[in-house]
Amino acid sequence: MNKFKAALLSTALLGAWLGPYQTALAGALEDGITEIQQDWAVIRYQTPAAERERRFEALAAKAHKLSETHPGRSEPLVWEGIVVSSWAGEKGGLGALGLVKQAKTLYEHAIKIDGQALDGSAYNSLGVLYYKVPGWPLGFGDKDKARELLQRALQINPKGIDANFFYGEFLLENKQTAEAVSYLERAMAAPARPGRQVADTGRREEARALLEKARH
Repeated sequence: MNKFKAALLSTALLGAWLGPYQTALAGALEDGITEIQQDWAVIRYQTPAAERERRFEALAAKAHKLSETHPGRSEPLVWEGIVVSSWAGEKGGLGALGLVKQAKTLYEHAIKIDGQALDGSAYNSLGVLYYKVPGWPLGFGDKDKARELLQRALQINPKGIDANFFYGEFLLENKQTAEAVSYLERAMAAPARPGRQVADTGRREEARALLEKARH
């Protein structure tokens, strides 16, 4: 057997061995993401406020392990960022700024790898940070940057509940009430996400509350 044929055979054998391994890795990543999604929804929407900060902190550690286990993948970074952002939201005050900056870095890294992953959730989540975080000198808040990122998320996932909700919330906070109502209504009518019933129910309740605020 010449060297070229031997190399081809080695490559084929390696592919045959790596195929099931890569499939198992992909399955483990998908399972890990699903578990974090479900845990996040329970903490966010079904856990007493007094317990949420502690539980998000624990979930952030779990999400970080998933990111470390799957380097080069955008999805676990997005979800680690979401959990860290939620932890910062519960912590509040100046003590949360470090966590917010950590989440920003995670989203930016995820976008560099694959901004389209998870229906553009990294763009959406980063946009939310830009309009919720104070501007200079305390933070990096920037309404123009927020709008750009949120619109990018909508381009990727125009019917998504989160993309429409957060752009609607952004518009409402910026006194663009009529346009905000349109996006919040789209969030209410968004298709259900398999396995995300708790999150979808909670987000629709939030959209409903903002619609009532906009109409009064």
